[in-house]
Amino acid sequence: MSALWKWNLRQISRQIWVPIAAFAALGLATAAGAVLAKPFLPADLGLKIGADSVGTLLQILASSMLTVTTFSLSIMLSAFGSAAGSATPRAIKLLQEDDVSRSVLATFMGVFIFALAGLIGLQSGVYDASGRLVLFIVTLAVVTAVVVQLVRWIGHLADFGRLGDTLARLETAATAALQERLANPFLGGHRLSLTEAATPGHIIPAPTTGYLQTLDMKGLEQGAKLAGVRLAITVLPGHFVHERAPVAHVLGDKALDEKTERFIASRFVVAETRTYEQDPRFGILALSEVASRALSPAVNDPGTAIGILGRQVRVLAHWHIRPEPELIYPSLSVAELSLGDMMTDAFAAIARDGAGLIEVQIRLQKMLMALYDIDPALFGPEALKLSDRALALAEAALVLDDDKNTLHALNAQLHARRLPADPLGRAT
Repeated sequence: MSALWKWNLRQISRQIWVPIAAFAALGLATAAGAVLAKPFLPADLGLKIGADSVGTLLQILASSMLTVTTFSLSIMLSAFGSAAGSATPRAIKLLQEDDVSRSVLATFMGVFIFALAGLIGLQSGVYDASGRLVLFIVTLAVVTAVVVQLVRWIGHLADFGRLGDTLARLETAATAALQERLANPFLGGHRLSLTEAATPGHIIPAPTTGYLQTLDMKGLEQGAKLAGVRLAITVLPGHFVHERAPVAHVLGDKALDEKTERFIASRFVVAETRTYEQDPRFGILALSEVASRALSPAVNDPGTAIGILGRQVRVLAHWHIRPEPELIYPSLSVAELSLGDMMTDAFAAIARDGAGLIEVQIRLQKMLMALYDIDPALFGPEALKLSDRALALAEAALVLDDDKNTLHALNAQLHARRLPADPLGRAT
């Protein structure tokens, strides 16, 4: 069975209508439960504990939840606008998928639907005394859930949509995607060698135009085995593809029939936008976008860019080389994620847009030194390239010779594999 159903199920589960529908189902289940529980409850028990007041409770819930839901929606829209304006529009997706916001809004809207269903049942005579007791008990549980969600919502609103909150979400998304990829660097297949990438056989084009969001590796393995071939997967989630762009090719001279080619192409999920889930570079790029906006003359906030440099280092510091990744799909060879591309995504735009700001340039050089210090063999070559590029940009933009000399000294220290003077030998 194809693994795409799991991907589709995850996408559906993130839709806000899912928990809302669950609360609506709770209202219907309560009506059904009241009928089923009737034989097991004393006829006068509901009267003794005041279950007749359930109608008043439901009316309060119905009227208040509609107001609270409308108010919460306005807050969420305001937070989306704030994130798009102060950070980047690419961060809105993370706010939309915020678990607390979705849970709270779904609870409020679901309770409204539950209250309506209960009122309709009461007015239509569905509930007798025992039924009202069941409805009363469920309503008390629902009221408790509302109180808990209100407390969570009030605490959550203090930071929701603010710049710091948005940056933290972007860093978390980038880190999670990178860690997942590093744990499975070739998505369960072999490493695609340079020779295999440079000698394509039968080429499989993309099914449509857009961004690759995920690959159905299980389906690709099945297709390759049925055709009796090995496949080279040359694109990764986040790549932009079109109908004539190759996404895979056969390793060898064997040709595929049209049906097999269509099946293999359909295992590449292409959509209009990128997602953070399996695309580590997207989170890194989004952080760089925020830094570029902060460095623009209209915003003039170098402090935010300096903070983002630290976040980029924290994300990249998780990079490690797994010696023997698990091989699950022996018929597939997959291109690896490029550390050079990741580091360029993280620092190149900030070096360009902050070229004339000495405080940004100093921090950039020191962050590159920090990465070199973490793992010289892994980060060193790219750190040197980016340091030289940043120095060249700064030389063209800075005015004072003292500032230029400071950056030259930092760049020379990196090339000499020395850290800045510090009693503990650390990059500060």
